[in-house]
Amino acid sequence: MSKRALPDRSIVRLSGPDMLALLERTVTHSVDNWNTGEMRYGALLTPQGKIIADYLAMLSLENIYLDVHSHAADELEKRLKLFRLRSEVEIEQLTDDVVTEGSWVDVRSTQLPHRAISPAAEIGVEMSYEEWHKTRIAAGVPEWGADYRGSEVFPTDVNLDIMNGIDYKKGCFVGQEVASRMKRKAKVRKRTLPVRGEGLKRGADILAGSSIGNVTSVSGEMGLALIRTDRMVQADAAGKAFTCGGRPVTIDRPEWLKMELIALTAAND
Repeated sequence: MSKRALPDRSIVRLSGPDMLALLERTVTHSVDNWNTGEMRYGALLTPQGKIIADYLAMLSLENIYLDVHSHAADELEKRLKLFRLRSEVEIEQLTDDVVTEGSWVDVRSTQLPHRAISPAAEIGVEMSYEEWHKTRIAAGVPEWGADYRGSEVFPTDVNLDIMNGIDYKKGCFVGQEVASRMKRKAKVRKRTLPVRGEGLKRGADILAGSSIGNVTSVSGEMGLALIRTDRMVQADAAGKAFTCGGRPVTIDRPEWLKMELIALTAAND
């Protein structure tokens, strides 16, 4: 079976003796104990703590490949070059290679296809947008370009911390102070959650009397929505139903969310 290219992905390649050091001081994920062939997930943030671009980083013997949304690739490349200063690292977008299905495990979810970097000339088919979005929405994985854009959301809004995209114990990175403060003070009030219902439409409000969130992606009767979890807890306590487009909606509560909801419930008591 031939490999299929994944839609809307570009590759920024880092090479040189300081490539790990550059990422260590700028991006959210750690580079410690990073083995060749291992993928890591992370993002470059603004100084105010919002995501400029997220990516999957693949470490090879001589390079680091950043698998990033095509519309975010130019900005990621430009920012990394600004932060490079006098470091010995080359940064460039690849034009002859593409992100495909492969053997590198996507660390965000076991439900997502494994990945690889392959020569574009060898790829004859691309995974359809419909299949890709159905797969990632079912896995509960938000995506730059579909669920949010550059400088719009904080990492916790799109569950970057839940998907191992932030190492809060590493050294400084751009936007670390804001990101760490939100986590430390338990001020997470927004999460992207799976939603289900017949009335889902991208951009529509999730209502429980008043709006508690906004639908960001839809595939059939499945979707993702950026939810104000504090308002969701209040609606639960009041026994209010959730709707979208005038029809009932179910909001999934993943296992990782339970402790946050308990803390929010206690804060409301």
